[in-house]
Amino acid sequence: MERRDRLGGNPGDEGKVRTQSREALPQNLQRVNQAARRDRRTQFMALLRHVDLASLRRAFVHLRRSGGTGVDGETVARYERKLDENLSRLCEQVHTGSYRPLPVRRVYIPKSDGGKRPLGIPALEDKIVQGAVAEVLNAIYEVDFLEFSHGFRPGRNAHQALDALHTGLMTRSVNWVLDADIRSFFDSVDHEWLLRMVAVRVADRRILRLIKLWLKAGVLESGVWMECETGAPQGSAISPLLANIFLHYALDVWAVWASIWRRKHARGRVVIVRYADDFVLGFQYRSDAKTMQAALKERLGRFGLRLHEEKTRLLEFGRLPAIDHAQSGQRRLETFNFLGFTHLLWMDEGWAFRGETQDPSLAFSSGSNSITYGLFLGTHSSIQRRLCHSNMTSHQEIYVTVFMEDCTEPPDRQCSC
Repeated sequence: MERRDRLGGNPGDEGKVRTQSREALPQNLQRVNQAARRDRRTQFMALLRHVDLASLRRAFVHLRRSGGTGVDGETVARYERKLDENLSRLCEQVHTGSYRPLPVRRVYIPKSDGGKRPLGIPALEDKIVQGAVAEVLNAIYEVDFLEFSHGFRPGRNAHQALDALHTGLMTRSVNWVLDADIRSFFDSVDHEWLLRMVAVRVADRRILRLIKLWLKAGVLESGVWMECETGAPQGSAISPLLANIFLHYALDVWAVWASIWRRKHARGRVVIVRYADDFVLGFQYRSDAKTMQAALKERLGRFGLRLHEEKTRLLEFGRLPAIDHAQSGQRRLETFNFLGFTHLLWMDEGWAFRGETQDPSLAFSSGSNSITYGLFLGTHSSIQRRLCHSNMTSHQEIYVTVFMEDCTEPPDRQCSC
């Protein structure tokens, strides 16, 4: 059986424990992480015990750095005055089942396109518990998440996603780009599907119950409580992880599996870079891109998601199209936006091929209004490994296929780490 190659990272990193930050995971979570690595189909049965006083304290320290006031009006400074007493009471509530999250207060922040983005503000204690649970779940899912997923993950950021995309477009045989946008993703997450996806790895009913409580807590808007049948409010400590879990199963493993299956039927390469719900796919041939676009629409529809028809575009983009346009005297290739940057290509003196990523709003840069990448033809980068096809092993292909068709397939192994 062929060993599955990693999509990214440096050689020799396979044995390192992925962490929430630069610091090593606590020993108890290292055991969870190691168990997850040994078998990617292991289910974890006793995870709530890792949500202890120490984990709640770590979550509070992390929360203290960002500050802020919860929907209940509680502040970090006031909560810290009786921190030991407060955390002990909170830990007891979590483990006795008496913990109940408060509704999330919904506010709106402006978007670059003139619209408004809903943002949820949870209670302070809800942020603490969510942070502790997220730390535990990350010890498992950082093993599962694929390398082209960059958003809201420990040790990853938007710059790395941009770098990976640039390398894929500049060093791979990419001639067409599918700039995809999921319409109102965080408001459209199906709760039932999400819980089934989490249950693939998590068999601890108490953890699943906590997640369900957070999803069903509802929102407060203008002082009026509203029930939420779908969606994961942006702004909570747990929602980015839940969003990544949802898209891992709904999109990532399917995209990898589909690209492997298409090797027998498609003509060219496929690359993908995703940051949260924003993702870009690159194709060698337009026919492959059109086929994948139709399949992607159907795939997302199975999970209650829709592509934004106005924002999702298929455009000619890549080295060879840029050269062809320059030689024939045609205008520049179309541009597309990803993570607040406009991506464009042109030919430089001496037939050097260059690409620039402009950011007029300075979303990720300071002191400059653009990040420019230069690449001469034939130059390669180690980052290109991130964009290669995943050589998944046979048992992983089977597992992905089984999950897509029936989430009720029993696990091969359970772990009480």
